[in-house]
Formats: sequence, C-alpha cells, structure tokens
Amino acid sequence: MKRTEEVELTVLCLIQKENKYLLQNRVKSDWRGFTMPGGHIEAGESIVDAVVREMKEETGLTLTSYQFRGIVTFLYNDNEAEYMCLYTASGFYGEMIPCNEGELKWVKKEEVLSLNLWEGDKVFLRLLGERDAFFSLKLVYEGEKLVRTLLDGQEYHE
Repeated sequence: MKRTEEVELTVLCLIQKENKYLLQNRVKSDWRGFTMPGGHIEAGESIVDAVVREMKEETGLTLTSYQFRGIVTFLYNDNEAEYMCLYTASGFYGEMIPCNEGELKWVKKEEVLSLNLWEGDKVFLRLLGERDAFFSLKLVYEGEKLVRTLLDGQEYHE
C-alpha cells in the first residue's frame, strides 16, 4: 500500500486525581501553553504501549487504570495531518518527575478552560468532561486558528 501523505500518530492522556487534571505547561515546542502529557507512537509500538510509555517518560507515573476515549484528527494548513489517540486515566502509581517538555501541574477541573490552551484542546477537554462515549473529533486549523470542528462526522458548534 502506498501512502499519499505523511501523518503523525500521537497519544495524549488526561490523568485525573480527585477534582484535578495533570497538565503540562509546554516550553519545548513552538507553541507555549497548557496541554496534556503525550507524544508520538514509535514504530512497532501499540497505542496502549505508547500511552503507558509516554506517561512514564513525561510524568514518572505508571498507569494502572486508563481508557481510550477518542480519536482526534488534526488538519493543519490543508496538508499536514495528525491522528491523536486520546486517553483518560484515573489509576496510577509512582512519583512525579520533572519533565523537560514542560512543567507538570495539577489543575482544578473548573479552572482548566481558563488556561492558555489550543482552541481544539478546549473542545476535547469539554467532551471528556461531558461524555462517557467514545468520540471522533476532526479539528481543521489555518495557522493557529481553528476554522472547522466536526464531532462524529457532523459539524460541531459549542
């Protein structure tokens, strides 16, 4: 099978403890602001392997209870694509470690949407809080501006 375009395959995980989410204030990338810990799926690695490895590498925490909650398709400037597997986790053990990609911070759930976040991240963070069902989200960006959102194949407006 021949590919017509290159795509990125990534995982993100929203780790929850009591009434708080573990977020990362990014400093490593061009975009600075809050997001969830995560990263790329490596060659030969399953999605589950990737989320467990990335959480251990970026947070020091070993996941024990986690759920695949959604797939997010990002399209940037009509030609760059990323498929992100979105997880939540409520069970883990270990001690948090410093992360060279950004400062880890436990944030109260009700404060999350007031942080400096990508517009699309706000959409899927809301969905994670409102829905238990698996979802498919497509986010279309022009530069850093979110121009189209589809939820389960339908236009989505908040």
